[in-house]
Amino acid sequence: MTPRHKEGWHMELTEMIGIHGAIVRVSLIQADGSTPCETGAAMTVAAVTFTGTVGGGALEQEALKAARTMLSEHAGGNAARWRRAVRDYPLGPSLGQCGGGYVRLLFEIVSASEMTEITYSLDDVSEDQKVLALRPLKSGLPIQFCRHRKEDLEDWPLPVRRAVREMLSGTLPCAPVLIAGWYIEPLGSVRTPLFLYGAGHVGRAVVKALEGLAFEIYWVDTAANRYPEEISPGVRQLIANNPSDIVRHAPPSAFHVVMTFSHKLDFDICRAVLAKGDFDYLGVIASKTKRARFVRRLKESGISEAAVRRLHAPIGLAGLGGKEPPIIAVSLAADLLLRLQEKQFQASVPEEAVMGEGS
Repeated sequence: MTPRHKEGWHMELTEMIGIHGAIVRVSLIQADGSTPCETGAAMTVAAVTFTGTVGGGALEQEALKAARTMLSEHAGGNAARWRRAVRDYPLGPSLGQCGGGYVRLLFEIVSASEMTEITYSLDDVSEDQKVLALRPLKSGLPIQFCRHRKEDLEDWPLPVRRAVREMLSGTLPCAPVLIAGWYIEPLGSVRTPLFLYGAGHVGRAVVKALEGLAFEIYWVDTAANRYPEEISPGVRQLIANNPSDIVRHAPPSAFHVVMTFSHKLDFDICRAVLAKGDFDYLGVIASKTKRARFVRRLKESGISEAAVRRLHAPIGLAGLGGKEPPIIAVSLAADLLLRLQEKQFQASVPEEAVMGEGS
């Protein structure tokens, strides 16, 4: 099976280079204030065409102009390998765009020579493996790929090493970030693991509401016949006589949503998640009475008050009422997306991030 990284990022570059000989990949590596795209947006530019976007309008035209100037210089004899340049764009003053934000773009020449090295580095990457691409903003060093936190990272700055290890361990979300003069970019479609306990009517509505969003869903229940006949290929079924046993297999960055057919199962799962401690979200479908009962019993079972406060019950947005499964599902999906967005924003501005480093 072709690794997912080669189906997107890798395949696009391979096809463009095969047709045009050399391209410039333009990456939006820093976005402050009101900007048309977020960090991680990218476009691939050839002499007469391009794919992707970094925001459209005047910014995109300036990016195309700068990229094609680099291509002309490359064709004219300036063919140094792994050539990069960084340009800063205050959107209001310099480009006359409505937003008052600021973006930083990284321009990288990629020709057949660089592409061969990239392909070799990704050759043994498995389909579901998490991979980070790293490169300094300065020219000369190749793009490096890291797939597990135990790799030799000693050649990278300490803040970069720390960020890579935390992303690969799940402590930080995998999100594009500029740090200490290096750009870290996850490859493929990186999704947050979400463990959904319960395949009843509400659980089914939740899976439908989350389809296509940034979550990798692990759907847990006690028997195969509790699931619908047709399930999206991206949803993984986990069947367990005791669903709380699944909790210990969840990564530290996981979200947990509990809505089984049994209050006892719900309680056991919530207790297991809180006792484990390393999770990003825990919510259980509950009335005020059920919440009060759970809080009391969790404390009686030895769970600390600070840990119990991390339990969200009821689930979803506070201002959106309704007991129908589709309404609960939409409310929950919106709440989870807001939490994920906040988490990614916090991770994208680490304390060690060095702003203002150029090419």
